[in-house]
Amino acid sequence: HQKTIVPLLNGERGPAGEAFCYWQVTVKGGRETRDMDAVQLAKVSEILGAGEIMLNCIDMDGQGNGYDIALIRAVQNAVSIPVIASSGAGAVKHFEEVFRETAVNAALAAGIFHRNEVRIQDVKAYLSKSNISVRVAP
Repeated sequence: HQKTIVPLLNGERGPAGEAFCYWQVTVKGGRETRDMDAVQLAKVSEILGAGEIMLNCIDMDGQGNGYDIALIRAVQNAVSIPVIASSGAGAVKHFEEVFRETAVNAALAAGIFHRNEVRIQDVKAYLSKSNISVRVAP
């Protein structure tokens, strides 16, 4: 999990030497922070052999306001493996936004489907009409 931007004041540096801010990694559902930058963690994960990054922004999780586009872009620019966007979808349009504004390989959501707020087939139909490739079951 990643918590969004941590500002650095008074000449402080982030865990990877960042001068102004970084995305702080969290664990245990966002209840505990780690002095680690999410972008650096993604890079190290790729070096250690990860085949993809499932990127969850705990600050956006359950909010329904869309994905953290800036975080997704930052991680994508740092790694060459596929990135899957997670956390924040609250409407069909959020899926289109994340695919249009980033180069994610996939986007996931859970709550909006479990609560029957949005149907998976409606997301796929919307994306298809928007000329975004989707996998359709036979």
